[in-house]
Amino acid sequence: MELKNDILLRTLRGEATERKPIWLMRQAGRILPEYRATRERAKNFIGLVTNPELAAEVTVQPVDILGVDAAIIFSDILVIPEAMGLPYQMIESKGPYFPQTIHTAEDVARMQVVEAEVSLKYVVDAIKITKQMLAGRVPLIGFAGAPWTIFSYMVEGSGSKTFSKAKAMLYQNPDLAYALLEKITLSTIDYLKAQIRAGADVVQLFDSWAGILSPEAYSTFATPFIQKICEAITEVPMIVFAKGAFFAMEDLGKLPCTALGLDWNMSPATVRAQVGKDKILQGNLDPCMLYAPDDVLVQGVKNMLHAFGDRHIVNLGHGLYPDIDANKVKLMIQTVLEN
Repeated sequence: MELKNDILLRTLRGEATERKPIWLMRQAGRILPEYRATRERAKNFIGLVTNPELAAEVTVQPVDILGVDAAIIFSDILVIPEAMGLPYQMIESKGPYFPQTIHTAEDVARMQVVEAEVSLKYVVDAIKITKQMLAGRVPLIGFAGAPWTIFSYMVEGSGSKTFSKAKAMLYQNPDLAYALLEKITLSTIDYLKAQIRAGADVVQLFDSWAGILSPEAYSTFATPFIQKICEAITEVPMIVFAKGAFFAMEDLGKLPCTALGLDWNMSPATVRAQVGKDKILQGNLDPCMLYAPDDVLVQGVKNMLHAFGDRHIVNLGHGLYPDIDANKVKLMIQTVLEN
């Protein structure tokens, strides 16, 4: 089906476009009352993620309500460890929690390499339903967590300021860490390919906890596994977003991915100089800018547009926060459409 709005895909192909495309991380979420109403029907977050019809519904809502240039499938990066054999819970106001964690070689041996068409069929089905609902209006983005970020949750058991348990394994037992990272990598490749077969037009890899590693640790335990995924995914454009990894942008720029996401601490000019003129860049407005008065927000968006120049996908430097006013999001989007 030919897309009515393909500006994101044209940008990813390096074509000149009439304006810049925009989509937002966590655009389907609690800023929208429509999302909250759908979530009530699902009872809880995991219930929403695992219900293909409801997941598709909230995926499409930002396209209808906000006017973004792409949908991103509503899911969670932690569906991968669950499918591997490590179930998680989502604790309200606290985040994800794993009752069991990975400590030993026996623990790693129990983890299955994912066959996404079977164990993550609910995501595959959600993508198929979403594609039907979108009816070619905009492209659909699929996604997964990067291996280091998934590893960090599987070993730590929850979010953390330090991820000291996860990092300790890297230094105490690197062979065990490699074994788990390899299983996560193979699982992620299978999962992304299943999303693409179901209809994802673009995929993004989220390395949410990249910034807690040292440059040396990142180049040893993160970048090589991201590279394997990038090399395996050849069917559609891939975006790599490594939050906090300002120290790794030169290396990430050498990956066979189409685009790199920047957080709000990264300078577009600096990253462009590091990665060269051909890589597409995405980002990087500070989500907290959306709390600003309207005139400050509009100027902040214009400053970002100017700082990136061309080959730019407009986005935030991380996801939308739940208490952000949807009207501020609409103002950001309107500013992009007019500039």
